[in-house]
Amino acid sequence: MEAPSFGEAFRFWLKLGFINFGGPTGQIAIMHRELVERRRWISEARFLHALNYCMLLPGPEATQLAIYVGWLLHQTAGGLVAGVLFILPSVFALLALSWAYAAFGSVPLVAGVFVGLKAVVLAIVAHAVLRIGKRALRSWAMAALAAAAFVALLLGAPFPAVVLGAGLVGLAGWRVAPRAFPPLPSAAPGAARDSVLSDADAPPAHARPSARRAAVVLGVGAALWLAPLALLLALPGPSGVFLREGAFFSAAALVTFGGAYAVLSYLAQAAVHQYGWLSAGQMIDGLGLAETTPGPLIMVVAFVGFLAGWNLHGPLPPALAGTLGLLAAVYFTFLPSFLFVFLGAPYIEALRGRASLDAALSAITAAVVGVVLQLALFFGQHVVVSGGAVAWFPAALALAAFVAMLAFDLDVIPVVLAGAAAGLLYALAVAGKA
Repeated sequence: MEAPSFGEAFRFWLKLGFINFGGPTGQIAIMHRELVERRRWISEARFLHALNYCMLLPGPEATQLAIYVGWLLHQTAGGLVAGVLFILPSVFALLALSWAYAAFGSVPLVAGVFVGLKAVVLAIVAHAVLRIGKRALRSWAMAALAAAAFVALLLGAPFPAVVLGAGLVGLAGWRVAPRAFPPLPSAAPGAARDSVLSDADAPPAHARPSARRAAVVLGVGAALWLAPLALLLALPGPSGVFLREGAFFSAAALVTFGGAYAVLSYLAQAAVHQYGWLSAGQMIDGLGLAETTPGPLIMVVAFVGFLAGWNLHGPLPPALAGTLGLLAAVYFTFLPSFLFVFLGAPYIEALRGRASLDAALSAITAAVVGVVLQLALFFGQHVVVSGGAVAWFPAALALAAFVAMLAFDLDVIPVVLAGAAAGLLYALAVAGKA
């Protein structure tokens, strides 16, 4: 296997930015399919090792995983390109949709496209449960951990407690019953390479921890945070709305553990009730837009930031204030994700291959199967149930997409495009009958 060139990786990350529908579970499934199974740029074990680290961090884990793999392949520039391109298409999409929403309201045909996309996203997530579960649930204990995680989340247990609890169970279980808690699969030294970044490889030179490098990352990160805050302080706006956005989204990015859905309740509470940036109804509409556009689900912050600027524009034109609010929300939400990876990933790479740590991470991966299943159930309730009754069109479309991917191993792009087209045709048919 030959390592991809920077240009080849750039083209892949750009493509990923346009097709990464499905929230974190769908996005992780797409990356696993493309990076591990098809392109073989990274081995199964290294992918899971990186994923488990990102699952423990606050913020969007799928974005952080893309940054991690991009950094492994092409150093800091690779991580920056992977992370920026992962979210950039959704930034432009949500900027356009937020402006259209604020200026004109909803459009029925666009809503029809979203219905088709939601159904396909549900199929992608359900397919991810099967693929990840097949690899992660390699013993009865791992299957029990997945089931326990699923039940715990249904009962309202916080996501960080589920993940950390699974890791502790795996660490203790490996010492007592190592066969029931096997470490992550790894290639033996000298084994044939089946990927560019094989698990048998030592970390690349740039991925080795260094105190000097850590100090540089912290210094640059502090400058990238403080300088934009100083600029926001100079911008006009009632009660310093832009500065409030910068401070709030910075804090939210550092403390919002628990995955996208856990973050949303905190975000909605603050944006609607504490700051009054938008109404509860507008918040729900923004979530619908974020769920049906590419990029991480936490990109709903772009909609919130735009509405905050639009509704509290002060002396600025509403569209300009909304755009500035959106950029501030996105920048301060995602900046910590880059810093977490660039700062911590070298130390995580250095720990790779230790049996006890790998057993704990393997248990976390098993718990993630339960997490993905719970999110699939949550998402399914919002896609195929409407007003207490089954919505037959999205249910049938989701089933068809799932069967197509399972039986024919279809790529994500044609499935997503077909879902959008089916939703548009359905909306046209409904409009014709009306």
